[in-house]
Amino acid sequence: MKSLLVATLLSGAFLALETQAAGDPEAGEGKISTCAACHGTDGIGTAPIYPNLAGQKATYLENSMKAYRDDQRGGAMAAMMTPQAKGLSDEDIADIAAYYASLEP
Repeated sequence: MKSLLVATLLSGAFLALETQAAGDPEAGEGKISTCAACHGTDGIGTAPIYPNLAGQKATYLENSMKAYRDDQRGGAMAAMMTPQAKGLSDEDIADIAAYYASLEP
């Protein structure tokens, strides 16, 4: 019985995470001018060092951008991404994430 309860609670938590990103892809398209320099308007990186964003899960993209913005993500690209994300609101991030998630890889 405990296993069933834990499984139910965990599945609810995962569903909540998946529905967290509720941005507007159309609005996001108008907010990607800075992103597009490296990640392309089509979500395909403009150079091999830039990841493709097309078709990525919106929640993943949203969480990643918020982590950069809030100085919670390090690594080689943090020096480049953190300043880009600093000026973005939660709504901007959700919209951009929804736009790139809506694209076919």
